[in-house]
Amino acid sequence: MAQIGRYNKLKVIRKTGVGYFLDGGEIGDILMPYKYATPDQKVGDVLEVIVYLDQEERPVATTEKPFALIDEFAFLEVVDVLPFGAFLDWGLTKQLFVPLAEMTRPLQLGQFCMVYIYFDEFSSRIVASTKLEKFLDKRDDSLKVADEVDLMIWAESDLGYKAIVNYSVQGLIYRSDVFKLLLPGQKLKGYVSKIREDGKIDISLEKIGHLKLDDISERLLDILTTNPQARKLNDKSDPDLIYQLTHLSKKNFKKALGILYKAGRIDLSDKKGDIVIKEAKA
Repeated sequence: MAQIGRYNKLKVIRKTGVGYFLDGGEIGDILMPYKYATPDQKVGDVLEVIVYLDQEERPVATTEKPFALIDEFAFLEVVDVLPFGAFLDWGLTKQLFVPLAEMTRPLQLGQFCMVYIYFDEFSSRIVASTKLEKFLDKRDDSLKVADEVDLMIWAESDLGYKAIVNYSVQGLIYRSDVFKLLLPGQKLKGYVSKIREDGKIDISLEKIGHLKLDDISERLLDILTTNPQARKLNDKSDPDLIYQLTHLSKKNFKKALGILYKAGRIDLSDKKGDIVIKEAKA
């Protein structure tokens, strides 16, 4: 049986004045308009298509390729805004609808937003929601520290970057652990650095347990060990002050600080906000 919102391989069973009809199994014959057909299309061909429902809830097939499928997350552009919702460009001629009730905040024309795509049984249509939390699991007990995971950057927060881990749970990449540009919708690999009691996951972009200190990090560790004023610095400190106390650029300071943290040589969670030097493990 053909599945709505997913790729299907369906057989062309007849040609009509409006297009080709494909065998949709239990949901019946599915129209594929001529604009989606190739010049050499013929009855008997098996096509890979996406099936959606038109305004009258009739299944329609297209050979267009969407940016994401049903039950997936995607970062999409708002192309129309109406009083009852908004429409997104998801790669198909038929735009993707976000009901007003499924918005965390009003969407603006031209804005890009992270959404979850799903089939709404009540309206019998494919829709999207910006309320991602309700589509994410609370925890993933199969994960353990140092596991490599797939990440999709969700949004920036005060602590760092929220990410969707393995397309199922939420994770956090701390700002002090980031030394490259991260953007919403970006996909990359990461590693589980900590799993909290409530199931929340901390993520590192570097492999856990394989980090060695470079010369700059060693030099910064020496400075932090001997200079209490330097231990009051952080990634938001004035670049001139950072250079005055460490003789490092802010960029190199942040990078070295992150390496020291990931290597377990410092702690950044002191109540006073100071950097805490930890004893090196033998």
